[in-house]
Amino acid sequence: MTDTPSDPPMDPMASLIEEAVRADAEAHAAMQGTPEGTQRELELLKDQHLRLAAEFDNFRRRAARERQEAGWRAQGDLVRSCLDALDDLARFAGVSPDTVDARTVINGIQLVERKLQKALGGHGFEVVDPTGAPFDPARHEAVSTTPAASAEEDGVVAVCFQAGYVINGVVLRPARVIVKQWAS
Repeated sequence: MTDTPSDPPMDPMASLIEEAVRADAEAHAAMQGTPEGTQRELELLKDQHLRLAAEFDNFRRRAARERQEAGWRAQGDLVRSCLDALDDLARFAGVSPDTVDARTVINGIQLVERKLQKALGGHGFEVVDPTGAPFDPARHEAVSTTPAASAEEDGVVAVCFQAGYVINGVVLRPARVIVKQWAS
């Protein structure tokens, strides 16, 4: 006696879907070529078009809102990282001038500057001071030139007047520099 494999039982939902698809295909085939069928097909396509257009419009609005919210979160993170430095500045501003000397003031300002640069550095921020480095027109702005002592120093930054700033590789402000120039 051999066992004959039987077909697996069919899912009732799958059979209903299959039957509906078959009935729809038969109705579509029956209406092809008739004016009523063409009109019905036109209405269905118009309805699909309107639904798709509305869905795309909703997607576009949702994407714009999510981009804006991401920008606000990023700004919030950046400001939150600077709050300690701002608190230090507020405490420092409340100190009586009669109780501190100039060296203490300078040390306090330098401490706050380092803390602020460290906080911003965590967000991809960096200070550009190219003194002694080759001149890079993408990151530096030459305000003047000065004679170079040798040909090897040609195009090297001699002095940085104003530091530049970069965030995540994008120049926010180029460093303003004097460049050495070899006159042969």
